[in-house]
Amino acid sequence: MSPPSPSSSSSRSAAPGQWCCYSQFQQQLMLLLALALALLLPHLAVAGRMARIQSHLDRINKPALRSIRSADGDTIDCVAAHQQHALDHPLLKGHTIQAEPPEMPARRSRGLEAAADAKTAGSRWGAWQTWHHGGHCPRGTVAVRRTTAADVLRAGSISRFGRKKRKKRSSVDAARAANAPDVISGNGHEHAIAYTAPSSQQQPVYGAKATINVWDPSIQESNGFSLSQLWILSGSFNGSDLNSIEAGWQVSPELYGDSRPRLFTYWTSDAYEATGCYNALCPGFVQTSSRIAIGASISPVSSPGGAQYDMTLLVWKDPKLGNWWLSYGDQLVGYWPAQLFTHLSDHATMVEWGGEVVDTRPGGVHTATQMGSGRFAAEGFARASYFRNLETVDADNSLAEVPLDAIQTLAEDAACYDIRKAHDDGGGGHSGSAGGGWGTHFYYGGPGHNPACP
Repeated sequence: MSPPSPSSSSSRSAAPGQWCCYSQFQQQLMLLLALALALLLPHLAVAGRMARIQSHLDRINKPALRSIRSADGDTIDCVAAHQQHALDHPLLKGHTIQAEPPEMPARRSRGLEAAADAKTAGSRWGAWQTWHHGGHCPRGTVAVRRTTAADVLRAGSISRFGRKKRKKRSSVDAARAANAPDVISGNGHEHAIAYTAPSSQQQPVYGAKATINVWDPSIQESNGFSLSQLWILSGSFNGSDLNSIEAGWQVSPELYGDSRPRLFTYWTSDAYEATGCYNALCPGFVQTSSRIAIGASISPVSSPGGAQYDMTLLVWKDPKLGNWWLSYGDQLVGYWPAQLFTHLSDHATMVEWGGEVVDTRPGGVHTATQMGSGRFAAEGFARASYFRNLETVDADNSLAEVPLDAIQTLAEDAACYDIRKAHDDGGGGHSGSAGGGWGTHFYYGGPGHNPACP
């Protein structure tokens, strides 16, 4: 064997240094890659989240035949009725939209409402929707407020978006659960409500009606809200099968991104666990109106000591097909199909009317979020918020006035928000009202935080 050449020897002697330099280069490269990944991963996560949000928006926002830009910043899409998001619900596959108008409830006595309209005509008008100034949707379409990525981002997650938080029970609330089921709340929800009192003689309920004046209450927290609504309820108030249909007006900066009062709906068939949502943010509520957009802002609104603007809501079960319909003023808006529900597929057992706010105790004190007009019930007409002409629908599809002694009232802390019920038979008015004919009614609301409500 010949001895190794000088060149071979020097090549071997240089190898350890070369490997050392290569190893350092690898380490530097790995550090650079790790730094790049650290900088890139948050952007990838954001991009992934935005992609999921966009996919969710694509399911909600159906193709529009026309879009209307509202002065309040909303976009109202005119969507072909048969393409609306409601029909994506698994229970509504193959559902045919009810084309036959529902049978409207008949009024047993027309005197009260006629008297109310005549005696308050000079100081009370109907509230409408802001987007109407920009145009109208064509026949065959439904008016849908477009949902944006900003709407979803404010909710914190796609799963929470458009849904009420599950209400936690407190020991005090549990004791009155049988009487006022929707006020079972240990998570800061406060109410001022009237409700039909349960009794052994109580008849099944097939709907409810009321006229509510509209305000723009101040909301202290970005995740707070203030609403005024009616509830149609049935099921177990202590379990997870409570059925609820809800409609009214609300101010919710988190849900809508502003502080305007807006028409809203809600439904659940499992006590707010997994089913249902606000407005048209999930499948379920079948809209039929091209003139009313659920979630759209209401204008004008009432002013203290000035003009009062109110809206009339009616929810009732169509005796022929069994769907629960909603009307806003004289406009049919749409319906909740009976198959969405368990107990409400037949009838309701309780009705509630009133206001609700959420109190997260900012800074350790009671919220200053207002309910209604932000004024207590004692201030009366043109200052306090009201529900008037409370009625329910009975088994023969007739509207019946709710007797004053058939409703109870509840306010968790009357120093923060309160309620006062009364009856007016149309005989010339009552203290603090604009006139007679309000039937069973109540004033409610309050400012929240004040010296008596620390």
